[in-house]
Amino acid sequence: MKLQEIYELAIALGIKADPRGKREVERLLKKEKEVYDKLEGVEKEDYDTDKLVNPFADTRILNGDPLMEVRSIIAGVDMEAQEVILADRLRDRGTVIDLVMSHHPEGKALAALADVMGVQADIWHQMGVPINIGEAVLEGRQSEVMRGLLPLNHQRSVDAARLLEMPFMCVHTPCDNLVNTFLQKHFDRKGDGLTLEEVVKELKEFPEYRQAARQNAGPTIVVGSPKRRAGKILVDMTGGTGGPAEAIAKLADAGVGTLVGMHISEKNREEAEKSKINVVIAGHDASDSIGINLFVDELEKKGIKVLPCSGFTRASRLKQRTSASK
Repeated sequence: MKLQEIYELAIALGIKADPRGKREVERLLKKEKEVYDKLEGVEKEDYDTDKLVNPFADTRILNGDPLMEVRSIIAGVDMEAQEVILADRLRDRGTVIDLVMSHHPEGKALAALADVMGVQADIWHQMGVPINIGEAVLEGRQSEVMRGLLPLNHQRSVDAARLLEMPFMCVHTPCDNLVNTFLQKHFDRKGDGLTLEEVVKELKEFPEYRQAARQNAGPTIVVGSPKRRAGKILVDMTGGTGGPAEAIAKLADAGVGTLVGMHISEKNREEAEKSKINVVIAGHDASDSIGINLFVDELEKKGIKVLPCSGFTRASRLKQRTSASK
């Protein structure tokens, strides 16, 4: 596959799995085009035209010729300057590596992380929180995340890739959409009769979480007790980063009983306790690994080899799908 084709596949899969639905994503892209058409001069010259076809600001080709052929990828949850150097060392030792693929965003994709948070309000809306309330609650948190990103050295890993002539990309929200939709469908099929210990047991049926448990980083109940019933489960694994504490009470009012997430801030955990919402932390790297795996499976089907590292637990589901189709 060409690098551009990998990028376009990530976008397509991310849109297909987006909790907002394809129609809403297309509406947002249309609005972005209207904004672009009104720009003039320097503002238009500096505009990131990828935003016209890619609704995920945290997913970009960061270095390399989009038309280059890719046969082998090294992929991980965090691929920073040290992993770029690792890839270069492995190439020196004879390992074929055409592309470094990070899940977490780097470069300009990291700088724009706050832009992808809007999907959180749509997810809450699906659970019964009015969209006007969700968006109002989210605005402050988006501004906080944006301000927190301003002092970071976004280009550090990208510069390392450029100097080592290493093709480099990141695929964040598309993978998070994939795992979020995958797990939400799983728990929707199970209904709302599960206890929290059964929620943990369900998660451990997936190899990524089972491996994380062996590494003392497996699914953990952080609010609630094992025998407590979960009620309505909301899988909270997409939207760039953690949402605002104010959203917890709104979700409780809407009838959400349990949050299943990658991680949670102490402030949000305390708010969940006050609101009597259970919280199960599935695990960050393990959850990210599921999303990456669902994407990587599609790459392997097209003949691309993938070398996992940096927190990425590779678990193929290709054989499972093949067996299920027979």
